[in-house]
Amino acid sequence: MASFASDLVLWYQRPISYPNFRDETQPMGKNSSSHFMDEALPIGNGRSGALISGGVSREDLVLNEDSLWSGDENRSGDYGTMGTYQMFGHLIINLDGHGNFSNYRRDLDIGDALAHVSYEINGTHFSREYFCSHADGIIVVHLTADNPGSYSGSIELNDSRVGKTVAANGHLTFAGHLVNGMRYEAQLLTLNSGGTLKTNGSVLEFKNCNSLTLLVVLGTDYVMDYSQSYHGEDPHPRLTGQIKSAGKKSYGSLRAAHEKDFGHLFNRVKLDLGQSTPEQIGMPTDQRKIKAAETFDPGLEELLFQYGRYLLISCSRPGGLPANLQGLWCDSNNPPWDADYHTDLNIEMNYWPAETANLSECHLPFFDLVLSQIPVWRSATEVSPEFKTSTGQMTTRGWAIRVSHNIHGGLGWEWDKTANAWYCHHFWEHYAFTQDKEFLKNTAYPVIKEICEFWQDHLKTLPDGRMVVPHAWSPEHGPTEDGVSYSQEITWDLFDNYVQAADTLGVDKDFRDRIAGLRDKLAAPGIGNWSQLLEWMTEQHDTNNPELDTPNDHHRHTSHLFAVYPGDQISPRKTSALAAAAKTSLDARGDTGDVREWSFAWRTALYARLHDGQDAHRELQQLFSTRNTCLNLFGMLPPMQIDGNFGITAAMCEMLMQSQTGSIDLLPALPKEWPNGLVNGLRARGGFTVNIQWANGKLIFATIYSSTGNDCRLRYGNAIRDIKIEDGKSITVDGKLVTVKSN
Repeated sequence: MASFASDLVLWYQRPISYPNFRDETQPMGKNSSSHFMDEALPIGNGRSGALISGGVSREDLVLNEDSLWSGDENRSGDYGTMGTYQMFGHLIINLDGHGNFSNYRRDLDIGDALAHVSYEINGTHFSREYFCSHADGIIVVHLTADNPGSYSGSIELNDSRVGKTVAANGHLTFAGHLVNGMRYEAQLLTLNSGGTLKTNGSVLEFKNCNSLTLLVVLGTDYVMDYSQSYHGEDPHPRLTGQIKSAGKKSYGSLRAAHEKDFGHLFNRVKLDLGQSTPEQIGMPTDQRKIKAAETFDPGLEELLFQYGRYLLISCSRPGGLPANLQGLWCDSNNPPWDADYHTDLNIEMNYWPAETANLSECHLPFFDLVLSQIPVWRSATEVSPEFKTSTGQMTTRGWAIRVSHNIHGGLGWEWDKTANAWYCHHFWEHYAFTQDKEFLKNTAYPVIKEICEFWQDHLKTLPDGRMVVPHAWSPEHGPTEDGVSYSQEITWDLFDNYVQAADTLGVDKDFRDRIAGLRDKLAAPGIGNWSQLLEWMTEQHDTNNPELDTPNDHHRHTSHLFAVYPGDQISPRKTSALAAAAKTSLDARGDTGDVREWSFAWRTALYARLHDGQDAHRELQQLFSTRNTCLNLFGMLPPMQIDGNFGITAAMCEMLMQSQTGSIDLLPALPKEWPNGLVNGLRARGGFTVNIQWANGKLIFATIYSSTGNDCRLRYGNAIRDIKIEDGKSITVDGKLVTVKSN
């Protein structure tokens, strides 16, 4: 087996490429690129973070904070006025005499959430360490050298909106406000050992220092509360308290608190897929990933899996905002697609691994944001002629959302009608995995019920009695029609989850029965003339797009396969004919055309759900290509987009374990490339944690821990076993599902 530690480091032999910045005053189109975003190493604590360039004589950190957003409620729905996520600023460290260097290395250890830069100049070894602490709410940079007095230079803290920076007593501060009234502030404290530190205008200058520790705090006045118009208290007192508190602690104690806090989440899951070759291990990540697209590299696949978990921990923690199109990181004030929340796949994919990969707490920011936006979304829906009810009246129950939204209730672009139901899927999944009945009762159930009421009012009845979502779309693809499979499947998922929720809580039986009846009347996806799962209710014949709904249709979206994944309406064991049709459609979509990084992630999960491990692995391996991931392994649409990083982590979970059909299915899509391995800490629905070990492609042991005492059905291949595991206890079974140990 491979050493876990060796598979958790991204490392490089050079700083990022230069010029590292484009003109941030210019919009970033989908064909643009940004060297900084593609190569810098990301750190974050859920709310704030940084991108590290690793420059030697000039280190440039791009600073980010998740709530720095322009825009407002945007009642018009115009995408161009919705606002955009903003870069916070730059922390620049200029180092005198560091032009000629050797033995350079920069790395990011995702196991400890620590980044490093090291090099040598004239026999002196210089080292920097960076982390972003959730425990103390700060970004930390620590510079050391093995010879005293080696550091001289200057420190700048720059507002990306060209605001004024104030320097005094080892502190740098800038503060300002956006056009929408949002107040923001950054503070930096520099602590030096040896040498001198002085102020020169808006810059801090240091000379002959042994070491330096830089502490940075960022914040805005944003609150997730519509009743306060999303504006709270000025961030200054909070930030001042944070940096004052952190400044009293030693570097070692700050680092230890950070590692403990991060490790509590990250160390829950371990994955070992085998040993990479010495040649693979010896290559820096930028070279290694290109090779891995063609030659199997188990260690790098483990890294990609854990990288998704690292990024989710780093950009989505309780109390903050959810991961956006770029997670938390942004090197521009005009990021692609505004780095917004895209509802027709992208934000949902961001949270696919949250439950299965044992990061349930990281799911909470998504729910918090949705709840905070609902009052504005209701108002926008009530006045939209798009949403007249089946009786011709304006909407009075529920809410809908467009393809894009910000953090102030503002919506942009087209209405994605059933995105409201897709959002509800996440509320139900959080309960299904955690079995948190308080969350179900007080948070999830009211939201799910309200959207059921919305669709009760808006479904259309066909002459044959079937119910359809009217005038719907298959995202970004094809005509808008009644009964599109994407919307039908998501609505079925909504109704089915609501029925389970009502049964669990024992409430609203009459309404529960009506929704169950509507669920059973929904038009189901059909099978077309080339054995495909129909994307629309009928075969498409579009003279303007002759390849639509044919085997030559290689569109990036696979929206009509929602029922396979992340839904559970279609599966090989429950609905074999529809599953076969789904596979025909998936095979035809292929890997060419406008397939994107997130497309490969979704297709990996779809093949896994269809129990096709080989095709799942083929799609996984595509993520290493130059086209699909940046040098820092961020997803590359292009340009950079983060959903594929999260999606592939979730997809790999599905290859190893599934639980959507009422049983814990062990190794359902194991590819031949993974003959030996283990995974510890995956989560299954029903409140279970699962460890699996296999050899020669066969299950050796599986340990199932229960946090609820629920009944458990295990499945491995054709073997099925029902077992009872007491609350807080575990059972270990062998390859025949025979119990070998109970705790």
